[in-house]
Amino acid sequence: MPELTTRTGPPVAAPARPTLTTRAAAALRAAAPALLAYAVVRAVGLIVLGITATAAGKSPHTLLSARWDSLWYARIATEGYGYEIHLPNGDIHSNLAFFPLLPALERAVSTVTPLTVPDAGLLVSWLASLAAAWGIYATGARVYGPRAGVALAALWGAYPTAFVQSMAYTETLFTALAAWAVYAVLTGRWVWAGALAALAGLTRPSAAAVVAAIWITAAVAAVRALRSGAGWRWDARMLLGLALAPLGWLSYVLWVAVRNGGPFAYFEVQAGWGNGFDGGWALAGFVWENLRTNAAAGLGLIAALALVFWLLWRCVRMGLPLPVLVYAVAMVAVSLVTAGYFGSRPRVMMPAFPLLLPAAVALSKLRPAAATALLSAAAVASAAYGAFTLLGPGPP
Repeated sequence: MPELTTRTGPPVAAPARPTLTTRAAAALRAAAPALLAYAVVRAVGLIVLGITATAAGKSPHTLLSARWDSLWYARIATEGYGYEIHLPNGDIHSNLAFFPLLPALERAVSTVTPLTVPDAGLLVSWLASLAAAWGIYATGARVYGPRAGVALAALWGAYPTAFVQSMAYTETLFTALAAWAVYAVLTGRWVWAGALAALAGLTRPSAAAVVAAIWITAAVAAVRALRSGAGWRWDARMLLGLALAPLGWLSYVLWVAVRNGGPFAYFEVQAGWGNGFDGGWALAGFVWENLRTNAAAGLGLIAALALVFWLLWRCVRMGLPLPVLVYAVAMVAVSLVTAGYFGSRPRVMMPAFPLLLPAAVALSKLRPAAATALLSAAAVASAAYGAFTLLGPGPP
């Protein structure tokens, strides 16, 4: 009987593992429709602002780069901390109320480019807005699919106060860091989540919502594991992420305490601006005052608050993943339980992008033509409101 032999060829190399650059490029290609949709929505806002501002004899560039908080950030970038304004009623507005990451980036960009500090602030804000739209898309796509992710990014660009996303403000930078931190928790990247949360804490005090999303998700996972009888072993990367998350906010608060010589110095600075935790009493008083003096305005405020709570309820009913839901709830809470200028509440709440998920999921189920029509209407309405607000006397 002839001997059977097996012919073997040269060894086949295992497929190469995709590099970080390759994975990033693939992720960017997947997010391209969302980034394009977001950019188009914001372009509508800028075009409407440009037309209306020019007609009113004002500079769109100045409206976006050199008004209100933008001026404070630019002064920090050029002169550092220490500037303050003493008001006739005795209050002191100190620039220590503003967190350092945006002015640090403004200073860095203006140093290495020909851009002025205000223009550097615009560049940082606009690039951060794209990073935020990408992170928002990534989160929405992971939970409800790519079409919902695209709709979510576009809706965030059409948020009523989305004009702030085109200003030299911190909202886009904070939202980019927060959205990617939430996405990192969803994908089990705890160190990334903690590092991004720490950077968010150097951007805005509302980073407490990001920290809550990380810590509560980890705590619930531990409790569930213990109750199941499987036991719980702390992952070193998870512990590092949990430790990193609050360091940005804490480091700045401690720095202000050391600088001003008091453990509560940061909170005293905020009190000088009329800000601070009050459990929502200032908001309730504002609503009541409007009801008493202008019933239509008061009822409008109540309707807006009811809409926010209804959206939160819808998010709960939809069964959003825990970090996404906790982040949304915490952002709303941070926005409503503090004292301060009420006109800024919608802007402060703008990073709570999960509130738009119910609408994004509904849009993703429509035919493309219908979804495009609705998003176009939202973009035009947002643009008109933005132009009206920016041409007005008060800050957003």
